[in-house]
Amino acid sequence: MKCRRRVLSWSHSILSQLDIGLRVQFPRILTAKHACDRKIVLLLRNRGLGNSCSQIRKKVDEQHDEAWLNSNAHYLTDCSGFIDAAQSGLLVNRTISDPPERAPLPRHRWFMQIYIQGVFQRLDEIKAGITSVFGRILKLDSTKKVVKKLAGRPAKTALWCSNVGNEHGQILTSVITSSEGQGLTPMLVGIINKYTKAEIPSPEILYLDRDCCGASPLKQVLQASAWNCTVVRLDIWHFMRRIATGCSTDSHALYSTFMGMMSNCIFNWDEEDFQRLVMSKRNELAAQDIN
Repeated sequence: MKCRRRVLSWSHSILSQLDIGLRVQFPRILTAKHACDRKIVLLLRNRGLGNSCSQIRKKVDEQHDEAWLNSNAHYLTDCSGFIDAAQSGLLVNRTISDPPERAPLPRHRWFMQIYIQGVFQRLDEIKAGITSVFGRILKLDSTKKVVKKLAGRPAKTALWCSNVGNEHGQILTSVITSSEGQGLTPMLVGIINKYTKAEIPSPEILYLDRDCCGASPLKQVLQASAWNCTVVRLDIWHFMRRIATGCSTDSHALYSTFMGMMSNCIFNWDEEDFQRLVMSKRNELAAQDIN
């Protein structure tokens, strides 16, 4: 029986069967009607404020317009030479056609699809980079800000987003739950197994936003695992908020001032580090001829 199934030769399911050494040699990402240079894909990775897909499309359109004008100038210059030669009798008169019109660029949504295809092609590297993040000092914190940005069908399906980060601000893992504190035990067990499989020593300290004292479920998991020597402490920010709860609320006019003064009472600048910071700033200003 003859198979009549259509398979796109540039689809991710086909390209993923090739070695990475072959895939990186492809200079373009192909779609049904167009092809995109990988240099454009690199620009799409650095999207941000003022650098959206629409803005990148405008820049690419301007470059295409400039290249089209240069090609037209080169074409018309060659045509003028043939016309002069025909008038002098060196060549037979030939009809010179008009230069071709410039093909319009796809819409900005096509650029977003190209970016998604580029992400799929390096998905294994992205997963490896995310799952290889470790740390000696970890912090578990929950927030509602991430959940509020969910749109579409996932909207209003969760209330809290709990993240585990290291001392460098990198996220080790993240989980979305329907209430604060629930579902964190499997997440912590997964992180412990991740450290064990990678043969990474257990972190020295783990900061929590709650359940740091007493027989909490998280501490029971730590005591029964290889992290039994990890110190569990309350995060300093949540410690300060517990003090501020008896004084005012977040909407109070002097709340930020009160928290700032409390921070100055708790933390102290290291004098040696402070002098290094001052000296570094002076050298930077001196290099710019600023007194």
